[in-house]
Parts: sequence; C-alpha cells; structure tokens
Amino acid sequence: MTHAIRPTAPLVQANLICSLSMFVWAAGLPAADLLIPHVPPVPLTAARMGLAALAVLMVWVAIEGAGVLARVSWLRGLGIGSLIGLGSFLLIVGQARTDAVTVAIISAALPVVGLALEVIFDGRRLTLALVLGVVLSLLGGILAMSGPGLGLDLGIGAALCLGSVIVFTLGSRFSVTGLPGLTPLGRTAVTLAGAGIATGVIAALSALAGAPGPDWAALGLREGAALLTYAVLGMGVSQILWIFSVGSLGIGLAALHINAAPFYVMLILFAMGGSWDSRQALGALVVALGVMVAQGILRLPGRRG
Repeated sequence: MTHAIRPTAPLVQANLICSLSMFVWAAGLPAADLLIPHVPPVPLTAARMGLAALAVLMVWVAIEGAGVLARVSWLRGLGIGSLIGLGSFLLIVGQARTDAVTVAIISAALPVVGLALEVIFDGRRLTLALVLGVVLSLLGGILAMSGPGLGLDLGIGAALCLGSVIVFTLGSRFSVTGLPGLTPLGRTAVTLAGAGIATGVIAALSALAGAPGPDWAALGLREGAALLTYAVLGMGVSQILWIFSVGSLGIGLAALHINAAPFYVMLILFAMGGSWDSRQALGALVVALGVMVAQGILRLPGRRG
C-alpha cells in the first residue's frame, strides 16, 4: 500500500509531456511497418532523420531566431546526433527482422538502461521505491503486451533492438549533458541535424557502392503520409518532448513511461475503429503506478520525505 502526496506542478508537467512523447513515438511504429517492406534500412533511416531534422530546425529558427545557429557546437552535435541516428538505424533493422510488437517489448529495457547509466555516471542510489517503480513499470509493460496475439522473436532482430535502446539512451543523455546551453528544442534540432548528416552520408556511400534502394513503384501517397508520420511526428516531435522530459526527470525516470507505449498504440487503433483492450489499459495503469512510486508521488508506507 502506498500513501499519496501532492506532486509539484513542474513534476506533473514533465510527466505529462513525457507521456505525450511516448504517445507520439508509438504512433510511428505502425507507420514504419508500411515503409520497411519497400525501403531498405539505410535510406529509410536517412530519410527519417533528414525530414525530422529539417522540420525541427525550421521551428527552432522561427522561434529563437537564426542567430542561435552561430552559437552551437556543431561538431559535438554531430557526434551526439550520430548516436541517435545509429539507434534509429538499429531499430529499423531490428523491426525489419521482427515486428512492431517485438520492438515495443525490447524497448521495455529502456528504464533499466537509463538507471544503469545514472548509477554509473551520476552515482544515483538505488532506493526501494525506485526499484519497485521500475519493476511495476516492467510488469505493466509485460501485461500490456501479453495475450494470444503476442509474437516475440528473440533472435538477431531482438538483439539489434536492444542495441538500439542502449545507443539511443546514451544519445539522449548526452543531448542533455553535452549541450547544456541550449533549450530542449535547440538540443533536439542540433542532434537531429547531426543524425541527418551522418545517416545521409552513409546512405549516399551505400548507394554509390551499389546497395539496393527504395522500391519506388511501390511507394504512393499512403507511404508518403507514413514517412511524414514516422519522421516528423514519431521522431521530430516526440524527440523534442523526450529531451525536455529527460532534462526535467532524468533519463531513468523518464524512461519508465515507454512501457505504456502498447496502450497508446491500442488507443490509436481504437480511435480508428479497432477494439478496446482492457488488458492493455490495466497494464498502462500499472506503469503509471510504477512512475508515481519511483518519483515519490506515491510514497511507500512507513517512509517519510
């Protein structure tokens, strides 16, 4: 049993923004399934990162002015962005070898990876509330993804997805710690630009080397809309919200939210005429409970401030 306390407004805001980030990210997974059969991973990663970077850079300059471009450590941003791009590439390759469900399941490891980084680099202490919160988040994620329709491939595809989680978590952390003078929007713009440049160069070299390209005949308006969803929303918008959340909550606590992603996918499909899944809704509630316990919004009995 836990005892409720009143959370501060910034804490509530950060958690709501992090939940929204996961919702937008989850919307990109079904879109990726439409593109993967027709576009190889290298050009798909480059297109995703390039479009996301272009969209976020335009918004950043429009809001903060063109002068911000001259005050950025672009070399550092390129390095950090390369990690984000590599994480996206590994995710696409992993999803191509598995499916969106497996991606969501493996992504449940993000809180564990995030907290491990904080323990290693920041000396974070593992309290009972924090460990219990992570366990509840994982259990909620498993509950949300359980059932007769679950198919999990634990081969090379799953290993690539796990590698993506680790690399992406490192990139997200460095986006906050390595670019401290920028706003969350600026950090996202710089790192996505770095990711776009790095993956674009790799895609160009691959094409020159004779690697297969997109099946242009199979691409139409539906696939174009899927690419915009996958890039601008699933990467650009979600990354802005995610970097803000990481800066406010830390990578470990922010990562707890990812285990509600299956519920968000179900909500999207339900809004499009699909069926309601009470099991996934219950799983999301368990994830939310884990988030509140880990952050002290709900306190364990017998423990004070």
